[in-house]
Amino acid sequence: MKRQLLVALALLAGIGIGAVTVQGLRAQTKTPAYVIAEIDVIDQDGYAREYQPAALKAISTKFLSRGSKTISFKGEPPKRIVVFAFDDLDQAQAAFTSEAYNQAYAIGSKYAKFRIFAVEGVAP
Repeated sequence: MKRQLLVALALLAGIGIGAVTVQGLRAQTKTPAYVIAEIDVIDQDGYAREYQPAALKAISTKFLSRGSKTISFKGEPPKRIVVFAFDDLDQAQAAFTSEAYNQAYAIGSKYAKFRIFAVEGVAP
């Protein structure tokens, strides 16, 4: 009887430790974030010469799309769409609210109209 009780307690302890470990691992899993920039370029030369170098320096992340060819299924698309990938929403927010990007945006707003937003992706 004493042995059965000991085995049962050991099993319960193992299940409890396993459950806590799984919850800890889930909490560490980051959900990716994507930033979508819809850009209507007014002055291509100024945009390319002044804004892009400053923005690329401020936002160092992976591009998923960078102004490639677009087609519209409903409505008019903006002239340029850029999609960025980040590890999580906090990283995306930090990049686009940074002083370096704010300075780049001030330059870019002379040459284009921007609509920039982020969306949380699906956990891997």
